[in-house]
Amino acid sequence: MSKTNRHSMTTPAANTGPKMGRISLTEFVGKWRLTRDIQEHTGGITTFSGEAVLSESDAQLEYRESGRVTLANSKTIHAERIYIWRNGLNGQIDVYFADKRFFHSFSADKPYAEHLCGNDLYKVTYDFTRWPVWESVWQVKGPRKDYTMVSHYAPL
Repeated sequence: MSKTNRHSMTTPAANTGPKMGRISLTEFVGKWRLTRDIQEHTGGITTFSGEAVLSESDAQLEYRESGRVTLANSKTIHAERIYIWRNGLNGQIDVYFADKRFFHSFSADKPYAEHLCGNDLYKVTYDFTRWPVWESVWQVKGPRKDYTMVSHYAPL
């Protein structure tokens, strides 16, 4: 579902962004520097460094991240992920997995969500207060997972 277009190299606008509780898909179009720390409950830390590109395609955005993961044992691997972002109800942004399964929704008014995957509960909070720099914080708990993941986004 990957499409390259003129928007894929756009820098997100520094003077626009979430205002007065509203946020739109177009405000995310562009390239973002992405850094991520994953803190396991056991104390191990995994990091990610790369970029996220959000490009317009058929009235939705393709979110594509790629970069290098450094595991707690210092081994590095390439990682990438794709999501689809769509306009949802009441000003929300709906996030789908690449295979079109629903993941979660968020908005500037409601910058948090939950997703149950089996018995593992994923809770996210988005922070847009320093737009165009923003972050997401995931708390993941369950029988198979227990970690906090903090992702920082800044325009490239």
